[in-house]
Amino acid sequence: MKVEQITLREIRMPLVAPFETSFGATTNRRMVLVEVQGEGSYGWGEVTAGEGPFYNEEDTETAWHVLKNFAIPLILGKPLVSAAAAASRFDPIRGHRMATGALEAALWDLEARLAGRSLSAHIGGTQREIPCGVSIGIQKNVDELLHKIRTEVEAGYQRIKIKIKPGWDIAVLERVREEFPLIRLMADANSAYRLADQNHLKQLDRFYLMMVEQPLAYDDLIDHARLQQALETPICLDESIRTLRHAEQAIETGACRIINIKLGRVGGHARARAIHDCCQAAKIPVWCGGMLESGIGRAHNVALASLPNFVLPGDVSASRRYWTQDVITPEVEVSAQGTIRVPEGPGLGYEVDSDRIERRAVRRESFA
Repeated sequence: MKVEQITLREIRMPLVAPFETSFGATTNRRMVLVEVQGEGSYGWGEVTAGEGPFYNEEDTETAWHVLKNFAIPLILGKPLVSAAAAASRFDPIRGHRMATGALEAALWDLEARLAGRSLSAHIGGTQREIPCGVSIGIQKNVDELLHKIRTEVEAGYQRIKIKIKPGWDIAVLERVREEFPLIRLMADANSAYRLADQNHLKQLDRFYLMMVEQPLAYDDLIDHARLQQALETPICLDESIRTLRHAEQAIETGACRIINIKLGRVGGHARARAIHDCCQAAKIPVWCGGMLESGIGRAHNVALASLPNFVLPGDVSASRRYWTQDVITPEVEVSAQGTIRVPEGPGLGYEVDSDRIERRAVRRESFA
């Protein structure tokens, strides 16, 4: 595969409504898009890093810097056997997987288009329709949260995830379960607690949650293993799983019973697939997490979630939940049954609206 040009674009997109987690609230997204061109075709990827280094060490600025000065020079002008081979090219770069993963994902899209295959089929996906859940941020009050949950349940989503933090957890979940006793419910803490909160977190067991996601430190496995021994509720790890070895260690130590795989966090499709295969062999179910992506990142998530061990509803929801107008056509839509049909067209299976992207772009730089 010969890559002839790589273009970075930063676009700005306002969210339909603010999205709040224990890190803070997001109202506007700054996203770096990566376009690769070669052999008469193209591919797109998206950096899923936030505007600040709060989810992990990356942000919009560091991603641009790492791509421009380190990752792109490892690809341009050098023969590349396959998109899968790109991951090892980035091994000398420590961390910054959201930056390198965006370029790697774009290469997979290019390779799939050149082969005339869907990205889903190209990475080994077998599911033609994926179950969808929805993530609801921290609200101003519980009544507002209940209203949003009701809206999403009526829209057909198969699982509801709510964000929690100290002061917005047990009492909130009590109200939610009173109102919705039967929905598939999970809670995401985004590392808001410590092992010393174990007795407090044990109260989660009475709410019959599918899982509690990343309750402890973002880089921890040991304390999660201790907490999992004390909880009936399954722990799902997110931020702690950045590499295949982290997944292996989490499984070996019993630090979790479920793993969330985010394409950017682990550095692209090849590494995500390796973690998927490891979990599948260990009978650990996985699901696809979201990072407030545009349609490009969302389309990559749809392909990823078609792998066979993605058996739990992920955070792959409809474009209109976040954007008044997305950058792909058709936009990602969810059926009344809470599923997304995996597209069968070449590459991502969605058309990237280049004109719309250019109108939203605030900076652009090409490398040939």
